[in-house]
Amino acid sequence: MQFDSSIVQTTVPSPLGNIAIAATDKGLAGLWFTENQRYSPPELTGSKAWPDNAAHPVLQQASQQLGDYFAGRLSQFGLPLDLSGGTPFQQSVWQALRGIPQGEVTSYGEVSRRIGKPAAVRAVGGAIGRNPISIIVPCHRVTGSSGALTGYAGGLDRKTALLRLEGALAESLL
Repeated sequence: MQFDSSIVQTTVPSPLGNIAIAATDKGLAGLWFTENQRYSPPELTGSKAWPDNAAHPVLQQASQQLGDYFAGRLSQFGLPLDLSGGTPFQQSVWQALRGIPQGEVTSYGEVSRRIGKPAAVRAVGGAIGRNPISIIVPCHRVTGSSGALTGYAGGLDRKTALLRLEGALAESLL
């Protein structure tokens, strides 16, 4: 992924672990768990880390909305997003994910059909796995064709917790 040079970040707490959020002048560009997260960018930490700016308006808005989401008071995020770091194909997949309502799940195959590429299930899975704005671009709402919980860059325990929070999984199902 290529991130805009204006990107800044901050870290917010959540019931599932700390979350790094990043924004550009255009909108929210990233959301990753700070521990046990695949595909997080190296610029989150170290000597080349993006600048910390908790006062950035998009980061403040994202922090507030995440708090409301985890408290069960928010079912739809209303944030400007900057998905420009992905390829056109990835962006089409991420936009399709935004159309999955809270409390529902869909399959990788269905996402492939929604973007007009029914044979591209593996490529769609790859794009979903590299979704830079998890939770808000709800990749956790995608399951295997049998309904089985598969793949989540933040870990299956977190995917399960997010789906339960949203009412898409009953406690007795896992």
